[in-house]
Amino acid sequence: MKKCLLVLLILIVVLVGVGVSNYNSLIPLEEEVNSSWAQVENILKSRADLIPNLVNTVKGYADHESEVFIKVTEARSKVLEANSPEEYAEANAELDKALVDINMVVEAYPELKANQNFLNLQAELTGMENKLATERLRYNDSVQNYNSITRKFPKNIFAKLFGFEQKEYFKINEEDAKVPEVNF
Repeated sequence: MKKCLLVLLILIVVLVGVGVSNYNSLIPLEEEVNSSWAQVENILKSRADLIPNLVNTVKGYADHESEVFIKVTEARSKVLEANSPEEYAEANAELDKALVDINMVVEAYPELKANQNFLNLQAELTGMENKLATERLRYNDSVQNYNSITRKFPKNIFAKLFGFEQKEYFKINEEDAKVPEVNF
């Protein structure tokens, strides 16, 4: 009887140890995803903060293009209000379309294309787009790593048991996958 209790106690200790180990190994993976997502949000926020400066610069040259400016402002607001990768992706797509519209306005005003303030803002926006692409890639890589590990046996048991759910990728829709033509 004592042997059975000892074996049972050892088995319980081993199972608890395996559970704790699996739980503790999932924490850094989830934190990596959260950290990566926070970085994507930071870049999206910085980009959204840059947009009003660009709009105001263009407005000075093309004040009568108010419909374009309204679209940009609305799209920017949606980015700032988004809460999930899916919402951010939709809002980002809308902002990209609005920026293409503003670039068409720029085409109609050659003196604007030569304006140093506009050129600086455009360069900063391009840099922001590159940072965003990099951070989205890092985020999606960390999601892929997290999701694949939380789906493998036996971690999937512990992931479900402790509430580690699958994470969303930052995806774009098919229409946004097409490269827009932008000329300056």
